[in-house]
Amino acid sequence: MTAADWIWGGLLVAGAGVEAWALRNGRSGDTLSERTRSWFRVRTPAGRVTFAVVWVAFASWFLVHIVGG
Repeated sequence: MTAADWIWGGLLVAGAGVEAWALRNGRSGDTLSERTRSWFRVRTPAGRVTFAVVWVAFASWFLVHIVGG
């Protein structure tokens, strides 16, 4: 494994740890999905559209990036 593998793996594990902590602490607003809803203000029409556009653009780019090499 390379150093990059360890770094990316560590970031994923850290993120999973933060999410597990957020799920267990019982406080509203701590999970990644709750934070994402807040950051993009998805309860408003403009926020919902903004999130959808950003998500589709990212997912499209990532798919081409990974599959296309």
